[in-house]
Amino acid sequence: MQIKYYYFKKERNKLKRYLKVCGIFATGVGALIFIYFLLLMATWQVDISKAFAASDLLSPVPYNEFSGRDVFQSPVSETVDLFTTSDDVLRNWYPHLLKDSERNKNIDYYALTIKSLGIFDADVSTNDYDLSRHLIQYPGSSYPAENGTVIIYGHSTLPQLFDPKNYKTIFATLHLVQVGDEILINVSGVIYKYKIFSITVHDKNDPSILSQSYNNSNLALVTCTPPGTVWKRLVIRANLVSEI
Repeated sequence: MQIKYYYFKKERNKLKRYLKVCGIFATGVGALIFIYFLLLMATWQVDISKAFAASDLLSPVPYNEFSGRDVFQSPVSETVDLFTTSDDVLRNWYPHLLKDSERNKNIDYYALTIKSLGIFDADVSTNDYDLSRHLIQYPGSSYPAENGTVIIYGHSTLPQLFDPKNYKTIFATLHLVQVGDEILINVSGVIYKYKIFSITVHDKNDPSILSQSYNNSNLALVTCTPPGTVWKRLVIRANLVSEI
């Protein structure tokens, strides 16, 4: 009796073709993601370069901060952080922060507006650390209109996901602001107008992000950058120009 193997060979060939198609598809998806990532980085650098070009400051960020191998090695060295670090709580960024009950609660909330980005009356909390619910004023930093620097932290993500009403995406386009843009702070109906004078990028552990200058009243907005990563910190600094 002769045994035929045709049926089994056909099934095995179908399996090989299926695996081959899956492999090609996976490779294509990976290539598209990589290209998208490169385009995102290129767009970010162009936007940041435009902001620096408009500034009167001399070389606010060293050239090698954005060029060479560092930018492309960072994803490898910090991939674990990117997927395991919870950025929803500011205390995860700064473990030494006071407990919620120990914070100064003279002003619980105030509102922030950046018209150039379409952000209006975003809540800024002074009494907790939950970045998913509002922006957070760094504890110990000055309050609006006081001498010193008001330091405000917020979330960023991919610019395409920007939603000014979603505090997990609210600073996704912060890198698009320009020197001279206005930031409004509303404290109990009193509005303070700040004007941006500095746009810089720092390593995430750079202590100068929290620096205070008591000669006048300043404001600093801080978020992760490039958008969608946690590699570095974008710092937007503005000074008080008037009370409305």
